[in-house]
Amino acid sequence: MHVPTLHSKPVRLLYFWIGIAATTAYRAIIFFTDANPVLLKVTWYIGTIGFIIYFAHRYQVSGRRARAIEEYRLTEKIPQLSELTLEERSALSYVLSTLRSTKEKWNYIFIFATSAIALIAGVVIDFS
Repeated sequence: MHVPTLHSKPVRLLYFWIGIAATTAYRAIIFFTDANPVLLKVTWYIGTIGFIIYFAHRYQVSGRRARAIEEYRLTEKIPQLSELTLEERSALSYVLSTLRSTKEKWNYIFIFATSAIALIAGVVIDFS
């Protein structure tokens, strides 16, 4: 079994700021729609590329969490944690179960894929 490890703090901050920049860029598109076509394109590319990077990372993190829960059978081991109260064990079970079964991974795939398709279409349209 592979023991999961965190990315370093600078790497985590990099992905965080990429996500912030992409989201901000997409929100700023409305301001450049009629005002400046060059800034509109630059903003759109920053947002789209940022989303591809950010959501690929989130997909990876989600997969690593689910694998760790499965490989180490963490949900099954919760009842053995006698130092936790029944309420705490239930809460922990809820967290681990939802991390493993959530559809967030599919959301990340969808956003990544549609962003990649949009990026390819944008490059084809802008450079052909």
